Amino acid sequence: MFLGDDLLPFLVLAFGGALFAGNLLAVVKPPERQLDDTHLDRAPVARSLGFAFLGLIAAIWAIATLVSG
Repeated sequence: MFLGDDLLPFLVLAFGGALFAGNLLAVVKPPERQLDDTHLDRAPVARSLGFAFLGLIAAIWAIATLVSG
């Protein structure tokens, strides 16, 4: 089996880290120009920070699982 018994914690770490980084960067550095009128000027701050926090919790949980055994 690929990556042995640690496949699920590695996947949670990857998705949690991506969720954290992507949403945090969407708030900190929005795109300089919009593609068209259907896209928002800025990301919704509360929702993006909430998802970033959720990703951070998932990544911390995955790291703790990998380190503990």
